[in-house]
Amino acid sequence: MGEFIIETQKLTKIYGEQICVDRVSLHVRKGTIYGLLGRNGAGKTTVMKMILGLTEPTKGEIRVFDTSLEEHRKEILPRIGALIETPGFYPNLTATENLKIMARVRKIDKKKIKEVLDLVGLPYNDKKLYKAFSMGMKQRLGIANALIHNPEILILDEPINGLDPIGIQEIRKFILKLSREGKTIILSSHILSEIELIADDIGIINNGKLLVESTYEELNKKARSCILLQVSGWEKAIQVLQNQIGIKDYEIEGENLIKIYDKGHDIAEYTKILYDNEIFIMSANIHNDNLEDYFKKITGGSGIA
Repeated sequence: MGEFIIETQKLTKIYGEQICVDRVSLHVRKGTIYGLLGRNGAGKTTVMKMILGLTEPTKGEIRVFDTSLEEHRKEILPRIGALIETPGFYPNLTATENLKIMARVRKIDKKKIKEVLDLVGLPYNDKKLYKAFSMGMKQRLGIANALIHNPEILILDEPINGLDPIGIQEIRKFILKLSREGKTIILSSHILSEIELIADDIGIINNGKLLVESTYEELNKKARSCILLQVSGWEKAIQVLQNQIGIKDYEIEGENLIKIYDKGHDIAEYTKILYDNEIFIMSANIHNDNLEDYFKKITGGSGIA
């Protein structure tokens, strides 16, 4: 999957007798958007908190910038920005006033405040108090706070949670803009359709376990429609099908299972060609799963809430 800017190995978190995160190994490529997908309570937030040093792992290792987080926390964490759960700001202060306090605590030049507010689309020195903000404005201010020190990595926990459709679209466009500017972004969500629209790579977590980790393209390919042919010898079968109808888009899986994604030919054509060339066909089926069907299947039928 390329160069990993964040990597976890068998990351585990146990509270009492409950295993909240169970041996999760994430691989986040530099300059990409990584979507951590799972239902509420699946363990997404806990994974993020461990990467940020907010919660200590019970077991496992975290490497960021190819360096151990445990050994180099002071050097690593200032290079990360985060929005975890509900942003905490003073309700009776404006966006600018809140960020002035945050900048002072972090010893950051106040000139950065206008820059990050412009970046997220909030007015500088506006008189509107935080308590009067819409959910979308609160999320924007939370992201501005995460960006004020110009981090290389941005970790966003459910950034579209509670937003209306317009707010969701605005945050989505903003995250894509940050990615194009070179930020590496990890975001969590329980909404499959949003992850599909934004993520380069996807990790599916369920009951604390990472079930799948893949690029979006690879994952979509697993789920898209295809013809499945179980044959006596896949090498000869592929050679025959290439010579006679020129198939190009296919995969070999397991013992002589051919997955054909080419359009324009039906299952009867494939079976006739193989039969005429004395290739034994053990089974021939059409696979019509979409991504949602695939997620339901790998999560034991429960899907993503």
